[in-house]
Amino acid sequence: MDLLNHALRAGHEPGATPAARRHGTWLAGGGGALGSAVLEALLGARVFAPLRVLVTQDFHATARGLHTQRLETLAQATDARLPLAVVVFDVPRRANGREAAFWQPPPAELKPLATTLLGLGVRHLIVVMPHTSATLPEALKAGLASLDEQAVAALGFEHVAIVRTAQRPDEAPRPGLQRLADAVLEQLRVMVPQREQPVRPVKVAQLVAALARALPASAAGTRVMSPEWVWQAAQGADPHALVQAWLDGAPLPQAALPRQRM
Repeated sequence: MDLLNHALRAGHEPGATPAARRHGTWLAGGGGALGSAVLEALLGARVFAPLRVLVTQDFHATARGLHTQRLETLAQATDARLPLAVVVFDVPRRANGREAAFWQPPPAELKPLATTLLGLGVRHLIVVMPHTSATLPEALKAGLASLDEQAVAALGFEHVAIVRTAQRPDEAPRPGLQRLADAVLEQLRVMVPQREQPVRPVKVAQLVAALARALPASAAGTRVMSPEWVWQAAQGADPHALVQAWLDGAPLPQAALPRQRM
């Protein structure tokens, strides 16, 4: 059973209180391994319902609390005043049926999408931005890495949280000579610090769900979660305490690192 089926099943499980159902959420990027895992985590938590996911073609959503929104009609969705939005940038995978219907936003759409969501009443924005392991400069791991990210931070959201999670070189688009560079990097991956290693999508999704719960109640502002924090959160069963520490500005806790295999 794939992640989407898990999400649909989770949507039928009993759970949320009436107060929890009032926290509506937009989701862009519900396909792919990471996007599907985030969809499952948000839908399963039930506190993010109604969960409205952006699609490029219609399909019948059978899970309770799951709704679809055609991308071309997003700007006209003024009836859906949802306070939270999660945008997942992921590498598309071969998919059929409902998963293929989910819109996979390219990075160039970050600012236009954020602008539209802000106009629809979104106050809290979470962006999940994978990057190839060990290719992001140290200064940008916990900072804004592009003009688009800087522009989004200046739009006027109450909260902007960018989650940088590492991905393997063979999971990223590789035009031209980038393939050779990534192949060399993959052969030398033992040299990549443990805390910069990729994290399983399900663990990243659990972190995103925990962040979505805690972000609205935190101090306003723009924050960037470095890959080291994402890796650290993946080491435990429940990331909520670590997420709260990050939101409070605490330093990254030290952990006993497992020995890497050669």
